Amino acid sequence: MKSTLRTQLVIAGFGLTLAITCSLPGLAQDPVNPQDTSTSQAPATEQTTATEKPHPLTLEERADIFMARKSYDDAADYYYRALKQGNFKNSLLWNKLGIAYQNQLKYKNSRNAYKKALRLNREYAEAWNNMGTTYFMQKKPKKSVKYYRKAIELNPDNATFHLNLGISCYQMKKYSEAVEQYRAALMIDPNVLFRRSHVGTVMQTRGTDTQFYFYLAKVFASLGRPEEAVRYLRRAFEDGFTDQKKVEKDADFQKISKYPAFVELMKNPPVPLKD
Repeated sequence: MKSTLRTQLVIAGFGLTLAITCSLPGLAQDPVNPQDTSTSQAPATEQTTATEKPHPLTLEERADIFMARKSYDDAADYYYRALKQGNFKNSLLWNKLGIAYQNQLKYKNSRNAYKKALRLNREYAEAWNNMGTTYFMQKKPKKSVKYYRKAIELNPDNATFHLNLGISCYQMKKYSEAVEQYRAALMIDPNVLFRRSHVGTVMQTRGTDTQFYFYLAKVFASLGRPEEAVRYLRRAFEDGFTDQKKVEKDADFQKISKYPAFVELMKNPPVPLKD
């Protein structure tokens, strides 16, 4: 059984999740909406007796532990050792190595590892996505787009891929497409913006673009989620967004125009917060 372990990064200045992903065996099948595979009857477990020796960890398992501890240099070392141990044709391992390098901000090394993974498996959607994240993190959103599009072509039901593409489109000031991709991501996984991986690293900074939260609020309004729409619209006002007429005329916000919290917010918008 395959699934996805997501090592997540949050874009500086935006506060949105940009995920680098890695397929791992033994987890839930759906990378975005993990399903509960448990049954009412608990599976039997084997008990280790005092005479039994514990199973030694593989090099890959050791590397996974270092990744969970955020010891990325050690993780990269052990992933490469695992590859040298007769696994050079293992695309999953190359992808993991790329993630370890990327968490060290070694983008050239990480891209080389992702390229190795893709030479072995051109259908590896996660590796295409991860290539895109390396370019985005180097402030090259235009270059990242083609990799995100390829990932979506291979796996259109992955919310993370749509979200990453939306972030790049926003950076390129392609606001309509950004909104479209945010909406697609939220329709696939309503909690994609708030989901956090149980491993990896999270780097968060406060948003600085005054329009960003406006567009995010617009997406939630279009999906009929007024509570989140009001929350992000308030953030937009706090960050300095002042165009109330733009809100009033927007068709998506008109859908929540009678929601009490929205009415109150429009009557009494918050004063912009100073850094």
